[in-house]
Amino acid sequence: MNEYKLPAVLENIVQADREPDLVFSKLLPALCEVLECDRTFLYLRDPHTKMGRTPYCWRRNPECPDVSTAEWEKEPDSLPKEDPLFAAALRTEESIFVEDVETAPPEVVNRDFEAENFGHRALIHAHLCEDGMLWGVLQPCIFGQPRVWGDRDRFIIDRVVEAITPLAAAYVKSSEI
Repeated sequence: MNEYKLPAVLENIVQADREPDLVFSKLLPALCEVLECDRTFLYLRDPHTKMGRTPYCWRRNPECPDVSTAEWEKEPDSLPKEDPLFAAALRTEESIFVEDVETAPPEVVNRDFEAENFGHRALIHAHLCEDGMLWGVLQPCIFGQPRVWGDRDRFIIDRVVEAITPLAAAYVKSSEI
């Protein structure tokens, strides 16, 4: 039997409303607080067209880079080669918990790519997959220091991913891309 429960603040968000924009807007700051992270963002993508954007990004303070994007953009063909985390997501593998970008093996993390594009030190690369396709990536992260992700963190991410994946797919399908 599992000893963890989804914290009430997150449970209320993912159960109270099924409108993707409302859920995502409320979820990111709450998830950051529960996981004690510096930033959380949600990258959404159309697996058929390989168009993506990051419409949601919450930062604990303005010193954390804002990675949100307003427009849908074509994913570079080179992205899976440059970013092993994204390649794993495209293969619809389980979410990846990186405790330290600096010491993670290169087959898991491209240190230079992460530093150039995101700047974080520890992260969760949570894969939103449905019907064998990647619809998005939820990414809570920490700046400036490593982070050991515990069983509770993993449980929370698993439950949140399960709850929001259908919303991510619905958001993408309803968007004019």
